[in-house]
Amino acid sequence: MMTVDLVTSASNVSASEMLSQIVEVILEIVTSANNVLVNKESFKELATYLERIVPVLKELNKKDVGQSESLNTVTEILNREIKAAKQLLMECSKRNKVYLLMNCRSIVKRLEDTTAEISRALGLLPLASLDISTSIREEIGELCDNMGRAEFKAALAEEEILEKVESGIQDRNVDRSYANNLLSLIADAVGISTERSALKKEFDEFKSEIENARLRKDQAEAIQMEQIIALLERADAASSPMEKETKYFSKRKSLGSQPLEPLQSFYCPITRDVMVDPVETSSGQTFERSAIEKWFSAGNKLCPLTMTLLDTSILRPNKTLRQSIEEWKDRNTMITIASMKSKLMSEDAEEVLHCLEELQQLCQNRDQHREWVILEDYIPSLIHLLGFKNRDIRQHALVILRILVKYSDDAKERLANVGEGLESIVKFLGRRIEERKLAVALLLELSKYDLLRDCIGKTQGCIFYLVTMLSSDDSQGSRDADALLENLSVSDQNVVQMAKANYFKYLLQRLSAGTEDIKIIMATTLAEMELTDHHKESLLVEGVLGPLLHMVSHGDIKMKNVAVKALRNLSSVPRNGLQMIKDGATHPLLDLLLRQSLSSSILREQAAATIMHLALSTVSQEASETPVSLLESEQEVLTLFSLVNLTGPDVQLRILQTFNALCQSPSAKNIKSKLIQCSAIQVLVQLCEHDDQNVRPNAVKLFCCLVDDGDEAIILEHVGQKCLETLVKIIQTSDNEEEKASAMGIISNLPEVPQITQWLLDARALPTVLEILKNSRRSDPNGRELVENAAGAIRRFTNPTNLEWQKRAAEAGVIPMLVKLLGYGTTLTKEYAAMSLARFSENSIGLSRPIPKRKGLWCFSPPPDNVCNVHGGLCTVESSFCLLEAEAVGPLVRVLQEPDPGASEASLDTLLTLIEAERLQSGSKVLEAENAIDPIIKFLSSPSPRLQEKALHALERIFRLPEYKQKYGQSAQMRLVDITQRGNSSMKSLSARILAHLNVLHDQSSYF
Repeated sequence: MMTVDLVTSASNVSASEMLSQIVEVILEIVTSANNVLVNKESFKELATYLERIVPVLKELNKKDVGQSESLNTVTEILNREIKAAKQLLMECSKRNKVYLLMNCRSIVKRLEDTTAEISRALGLLPLASLDISTSIREEIGELCDNMGRAEFKAALAEEEILEKVESGIQDRNVDRSYANNLLSLIADAVGISTERSALKKEFDEFKSEIENARLRKDQAEAIQMEQIIALLERADAASSPMEKETKYFSKRKSLGSQPLEPLQSFYCPITRDVMVDPVETSSGQTFERSAIEKWFSAGNKLCPLTMTLLDTSILRPNKTLRQSIEEWKDRNTMITIASMKSKLMSEDAEEVLHCLEELQQLCQNRDQHREWVILEDYIPSLIHLLGFKNRDIRQHALVILRILVKYSDDAKERLANVGEGLESIVKFLGRRIEERKLAVALLLELSKYDLLRDCIGKTQGCIFYLVTMLSSDDSQGSRDADALLENLSVSDQNVVQMAKANYFKYLLQRLSAGTEDIKIIMATTLAEMELTDHHKESLLVEGVLGPLLHMVSHGDIKMKNVAVKALRNLSSVPRNGLQMIKDGATHPLLDLLLRQSLSSSILREQAAATIMHLALSTVSQEASETPVSLLESEQEVLTLFSLVNLTGPDVQLRILQTFNALCQSPSAKNIKSKLIQCSAIQVLVQLCEHDDQNVRPNAVKLFCCLVDDGDEAIILEHVGQKCLETLVKIIQTSDNEEEKASAMGIISNLPEVPQITQWLLDARALPTVLEILKNSRRSDPNGRELVENAAGAIRRFTNPTNLEWQKRAAEAGVIPMLVKLLGYGTTLTKEYAAMSLARFSENSIGLSRPIPKRKGLWCFSPPPDNVCNVHGGLCTVESSFCLLEAEAVGPLVRVLQEPDPGASEASLDTLLTLIEAERLQSGSKVLEAENAIDPIIKFLSSPSPRLQEKALHALERIFRLPEYKQKYGQSAQMRLVDITQRGNSSMKSLSARILAHLNVLHDQSSYF
């Protein structure tokens, strides 16, 4: 490698030294030319020319060339161009491959320019005055000629890709298959693996080049890159399903919920229909292409509108109008797709069928529509429709599912994640020929996805039905079945599963009709066998529950033991648990717990564990299902919970786990209410001091659930100073993150009364909470919940009615911590942080120190530099809790962009403390400087009425100031008009008042 960069000029060193340096760099370029990632042939051609230059330069260096102006010019040009060639080679060896490919034409142009300049430099050599051989003279002449005429071109494959990119951008081609094919071509061209993660990594690096272009202030390149990225982002590998979903919902939510009527300019003056391919004639009027061409072919030569003579050979595509029409169509289609989903749940079969027909048509029209349907999570709804009685509805659902999964792995994954999705489809293999044909075609598409292949083969009845279909009269169905079986690669495991199914039937027969000894053997088998969830479900369907419950109720202690163990094994599947509750399994199991004198401790533990499984199954219920409750009566709740104090740790643990599960179920509100009424909080307060490291965390967790919705008087009756000290100690010492999060949740949700807050301060809760927040970058769910609850707990120490607490919190460093949480916390953490900052900010105006009056000549000196721009006095974070001094305004504005309305609303409340009363002018100036006014205007279109109303109140004040009314009024105008038409009465009036500020409505308007 060279030790001297080519930065010296011929004026600083001799021509001889300069030539030596140039030769060294040329040799580096020749050696490294094969390492470039694109334009390999062009770099090889340049390297060939440079290699031929080396002998020439060495020959010149042997001679005493002396110093001459022409030779200095030659060396300067060579120095510059060889340096440029080396820089270009380094870029093309290290930069992102996709970026280089997209710029291969400009790279070729740079190579061509460099080659031409070197040729020009060689032509400037004073050959007549140089003592060099004839062969060298001839070589120089030939090099000048060859390099001067050299034309570098991108490879055909590279040109093909660039043409496809340009075509996609120009035509606004957003088809996923087009983007997938294009990304595959790019991968082949630059040597990237087509594996999804590798493509995603390369594409993410490519996206970072936009920022690099902006840093170089190359705006044209940045715009070009954004267009390319927008095209390639349609490919499956370019972005994760989560990224696509986030981007989609961000766009969809910004559109509102009502379709827009087409603008008048969208209609063709001839057909009176919305145009598809608008073209402009020589008269400047725009028509649908097919319509105006038909007009011309009928012999008309005058403009249909202006009746002026037209040049019939001129039809210019109106791309701007076409783009606007397509955006309008996309907007309305997106809103339509989002609004149709609820109609699928209608009890009117005709309405459901009409909706499905429209949905099927949309899915068949465009790939983009299919993606929107997938992102709107239609797949679970379509699976649900497979259970409808109406055959047409079922068949349409199968057809749409096949359309969705045919081109999208994301759709296949979503279907796989729908509970009983595959099972629902497989059932159709045993139905009538049309439904069977649609089902096998759908399963064939699903089997092309590796993660689903095994699941399909293991689904009950699938292989049996498929084998049966092979001999059916339906040729298409039998071909699809044959192809599906081939994809599934039927293995020995499938045969084993079928054998097991036969064995289970035998087992069930013996369990029902065998001797007591045989029944115990069969029940033991069910209890100890490692069964799949599918087999557990099959056993329940086949009728195993009845014999087992009979054994529990009427058998001896040995039979009860094995029967309950078998029930525990089967109940671990949520579907089974729900069915067992429906079939009456709860009461026999509760009896075993209550009749302690007749039950062994092991049996009670097994019964408690089974009841816990049943409780967990209630959590998994679909919202659309009729809720199933484990404990129907208040007496059952009281009886089961009372056992917490009457049993050992193992059963205690299961009972607490049962109630924790029930507090997450559809019956949670009822369960919590009954627990509070039976003084459960008093028991749980005592259990918080339990020594057992399994019992205590579950007690704390249940305590947290009850405090969240509890009666304030009951809570205050049982929660005292000792309890709070215990909770703080748990947070400080426990190794269980979930327990710490629950304890913090209790502190966060306790009634905000002064005595409790003072006790917490005495227990050093404030520094404990702060310590948790300092380690707030937690990735696990329990860690995130702990931080959220800690942020919630801080609120009680920021109560604006108690300045002493606020000052204590501020001095402890709470405010800077809250500002940090605005940047990287969860949405709930950000909401809590903003709420606390708002409480602080309420008191800032009263705490800001007045500027001391100056006497004498000092009165002419400027005011101090640290005068607050909002509060007008001397502010600090610790003394006046100033948001400006805390640098909180920018982070709060960024939280306004959060999709969660709670976080946005809390942030807005905090920012609005800056424009209260006389602070309107100064506060508005700060909000504008931090770009807060535009987001507030956008809240006028928020789906949250609370956010809309708060934004209205803020803008009503801000638009009293002429400069802001003039600058921002127009952007708010259409949203305000919309509220006057669709908002509630108070918002209509307030919106009209703002429009009056903006001189859009008269003060006497009926809207007031």
